[in-house]
Amino acid sequence: MAFRKLEIFKSAYELFIKTHRESFKLPKHEMYELGSQIRRSSESVVANIVEGYGRSRYKQEYIRFLVFSHSSNGETLLHLQEIIELYPEISIPFKDLHEQYDILGARINKYIQYVELKWNDFD
Repeated sequence: MAFRKLEIFKSAYELFIKTHRESFKLPKHEMYELGSQIRRSSESVVANIVEGYGRSRYKQEYIRFLVFSHSSNGETLLHLQEIIELYPEISIPFKDLHEQYDILGARINKYIQYVELKWNDFD
C-alpha cells in the first residue's frame, strides 16, 4: 500500500515497535496502567495515518485522521514524560523515545499543512 512510502508512517511504525517493547520494562504494577496507555496511544499514531490514507480521496477526511494521529502523538509524549518523571532509574530509553516522538509530531504537523495546501481535491 502507498501509505508505507510516507516518512511519517515509517517513523511512527518504528517508534510504535520501540515503545511497545520498552513498555514491558515498566514495573509490574504499571503493565496494565501506564504501560497499556502508552501502547495504545503509540499504536493510534500509526493507525490514524493508515486509516486517513485510506480516506485520502476526500481531503477533509484525510486531514481529520492526520489530526487524530497528531493528537495521539501528543498523548504519547505525555505518557513518556510521566514515565521519565515517575521512573528515573529506567528513563534513558524513554527520553530517547520522547525526543523522537517530538520530531515525529513536527513532521505530522508539516504533512498536515502540505495536505491542506497542496492535496488534490477530488470532490
